[in-house]
Amino acid sequence: MAQMAHLSATIHGRVQGVFFRYFVCDLARELGLKGYVSNSPSGDSVEVQAEGDKGQLDKLVEQLKIGPPGARVGKVETNWADCSGRFSDFRIRY
Repeated sequence: MAQMAHLSATIHGRVQGVFFRYFVCDLARELGLKGYVSNSPSGDSVEVQAEGDKGQLDKLVEQLKIGPPGARVGKVETNWADCSGRFSDFRIRY
């Protein structure tokens, strides 16, 4: 049985205005994850809340470190928790 987990990630760098949220949303859906991605109010980072299979979440984290063309990821902070089951899909929050 798959190990389910919750990932909270903050991605710092040039990650706003480069389609980073769309990149994350498409990838998370492809990986079968649920949650959301949003720009931080400060304008210098993107926040991700994702739940699903731990192996798929690990794949997401590896791609967060790269980002889409045009992005320059400086740092990815991650925190792990137990899966809450509160998300029904993966979406961009505005």
